[in-house]
Amino acid sequence: MDMQTELGTAGRNWYLEHILGYKTALRVAFGLIWLIDALLKWTPQFSSNFESMIQAAMVGQPSSLMPWFNFWANVTSVNPYAFAFIIALVETLLALAVLFGFMRKVTYLLGAVFSLFLWTIPDAFGGFYIPGATDIGASIIYFVVFLFLILVNGAFGPSKYSIDHLIEKRYKSWRRVAEFNPTASAVVKKN
Repeated sequence: MDMQTELGTAGRNWYLEHILGYKTALRVAFGLIWLIDALLKWTPQFSSNFESMIQAAMVGQPSSLMPWFNFWANVTSVNPYAFAFIIALVETLLALAVLFGFMRKVTYLLGAVFSLFLWTIPDAFGGFYIPGATDIGASIIYFVVFLFLILVNGAFGPSKYSIDHLIEKRYKSWRRVAEFNPTASAVVKKN
């Protein structure tokens, strides 16, 4: 075996041996991103501008989407401060749950659905169909990251660096709300 093959094998094994740390680091980093975003939602600017943000999302939309945006503009205009508060609260709770690994199965599913909700209303589907659009919005990327976290949880099983792990030690049934595949485990063989 030549030196390059040996180094390649050793490098691959090192990454595989540390994969559990990577999945935790990804979850924590994403939780921090959500937390920063959530903290920005608690500012007075967010709540005072919420209704105008929804109205602005309607500008330039195709007529086929206007019933959707009109519906949400009418619903949120009843009490925009309440909707702003709910969004700030949901984002904060999601951020903390992701950050600390609490109810991961439920959190990842709700996070994915909530990200789609944000993408379809205030992000206006990213507006990619509007002439001159340059991106599709951030919320759809959050949706994809939540799906990725679901896949990682299903592939590698329980995370020992989470609140769920501590709860599962005492209450085995907690796995129903915490794990997509409680029997999976990342077993790494050393050559």
